[in-house]
Amino acid sequence: MTPPLLSLTAISRRFQNGNAEVTVLNNLSLDIHAGEMVAIMGPSGSGKSTLMNILGCLDRPSDGAYRIDGRDVQHFDSNARARLRRERFGFIFQRYHLIPSLSVADNVEVPARYARHPRALRRDKALRLLSQLGLSGLETRGVTRLSGGQQQRVSIARALINGGEIILADEPTGALDSQNGRDVMQLLQQLHRQGHTVIIITHDIEVARYAGRILRLCDGQLCSDQPNQAEKSEYVEKSKDVNAPPLVAGTQGETPHRRLTRWEAITDNLLGACRTLSVHKMRSGLTLLGIVIGIVSVVCLNAAGEGARRYVLDTLATLGGNVITLHPGKGFGDDEAASRRSLGPRDLKLLLAQPWVKAATPNVNASLRIRWQRADTNASVNGTSAEFLETSNLETLAGRSLLPRDVAQNGSVVIINQALQQKLFPTGIDPLGQIILVGTQPCRIVGVMRSTSAYNNGALTLWMPWTTASSRLLGQNWFSSIAVSLENGLTSESAKKAIQSLLTRLHGRQDFYMQDSAAFVSSIEKTSFALTLFLSLIALISLLVGGIGVMNIMLVSVTERTRETGVRMAVGARPRDIQWQFLTEAVLLCLIGAAIGVTVSLGLGAVLALFIPSWQMVFSLKAMLIAVGCAVVVGMLSGWLPAWQAARLDPAEALARE
Repeated sequence: MTPPLLSLTAISRRFQNGNAEVTVLNNLSLDIHAGEMVAIMGPSGSGKSTLMNILGCLDRPSDGAYRIDGRDVQHFDSNARARLRRERFGFIFQRYHLIPSLSVADNVEVPARYARHPRALRRDKALRLLSQLGLSGLETRGVTRLSGGQQQRVSIARALINGGEIILADEPTGALDSQNGRDVMQLLQQLHRQGHTVIIITHDIEVARYAGRILRLCDGQLCSDQPNQAEKSEYVEKSKDVNAPPLVAGTQGETPHRRLTRWEAITDNLLGACRTLSVHKMRSGLTLLGIVIGIVSVVCLNAAGEGARRYVLDTLATLGGNVITLHPGKGFGDDEAASRRSLGPRDLKLLLAQPWVKAATPNVNASLRIRWQRADTNASVNGTSAEFLETSNLETLAGRSLLPRDVAQNGSVVIINQALQQKLFPTGIDPLGQIILVGTQPCRIVGVMRSTSAYNNGALTLWMPWTTASSRLLGQNWFSSIAVSLENGLTSESAKKAIQSLLTRLHGRQDFYMQDSAAFVSSIEKTSFALTLFLSLIALISLLVGGIGVMNIMLVSVTERTRETGVRMAVGARPRDIQWQFLTEAVLLCLIGAAIGVTVSLGLGAVLALFIPSWQMVFSLKAMLIAVGCAVVVGMLSGWLPAWQAARLDPAEALARE
């Protein structure tokens, strides 16, 4: 005699009910051979469903041994039991247990997906099954739009997609009318004739009569085990018609040529997550809103901080960003600085000879009276060189700048700024070529300049050759200051060390000090960074709040979809498959929120640029990638707990949950 396909030896199953222990199966032994069609009957509470759960590896017995093909599966881990359910069992439930978010064909494909069959192969098999079961044309329809008989046929197709060597049918006709019930039982008989082992759990004797063997349970024990003696030939086929065409060609025992690749598995998870999220559009949208607000906060505040930093630095650049100014004296607050004469023409000549000096401009300044006709005002007079535009924040409005020959020939030419032009020539007379008195020196105006500095306060200013100012007006051969413009690429710290070394050797001591904007710029950058970091941390809190919203929704989803999780486990999903499913949904939700958030941030930046053109938000790819990365991390953290809870669900308990 061939060994049994399924063998239960002294099986007991006990459940804890408060402090009491309830025994549902008590020392039950049973053998079922391959190719049998067995009906298990008994009243409610007799242990029929518990026995089916143990047979289908949905539950574990408290005591005894359960063997499949001689292998004791009692101590198989969750993954091994899932593989048995996936590859050898097919489940047909009384309430169909189809997944509402999936179409007809997608429901049929679920076991093949967990078996890692390629998408094209499982779709082809699903379509063949549906066609042979009379469901052609309904492949893309939602399962909730099918009749009870059609839904049960879909569940039969799902049970057969991976072969369905052992069919476990739990009250397969319980929710059907008599005609659909007969159709389903005839399908099960046809599968039995093809060689499938069919086990039916029922309380209906009319259904049991379709089986060749009837088992009766009473109070968790096997009361009787008898062959079906029914005389009606319509119930039991006396012989197998080996020439009958198979119900589903090429499914049982068929193996794919290749398994699903990792990338295909990932896309399957993503597609499944998209379908699930699309079912609850309102809830998903409200959850997305929290993530979008968090991402917009992170990206926009970072961009605003960078925009503010660049705005300040650009403003500083208009004041002479890469310029070092030398002053006589020991430093700020030196009482003797005004009387020191440490900077002179030889210092200027030495500095101009250095390859890293772009320009060196001396400055001899004084406050003198300026007159033209009846106009008389006081202005700041600056004796400088022809290169003074290189170290200042000026642009020419009219005429020209100083020329080297003006400096060499002690030329009586001046350049005035726009404020002085308006003061001397309020009626709009062209100032070029006009002769004005600077102190007692008549000079001709050759140019008009305008300051580009954001800090221009409208002071009246005039520039002339330093040689003219020194010899004809002030009678001095020293400079008030020297402004040194550096070549690009040279840091101000390096230049200051070089200048200090050069002039200290020349003077024999350090009787000057240097001033630049590097320390101020560094302070501004540090302050800007600290402020941006602070604002980003605040924004991350809003992102975290959005993540908590995702976790809350996923926890609700796990509770709502407990039965769906049980169905997926029954058809072969491993705990990690369930965990990845819920985790993918959480991460996908956060990724969609991140994409929308980044788009909204860029839109806000563009709108702001239209209204405030002088100050713009500066978006960086790095900041956006960090924001998206934060969203992914939030999704993983918020989805891990719900996914872990879903993966820990007991399949039998999940299926029974209302």
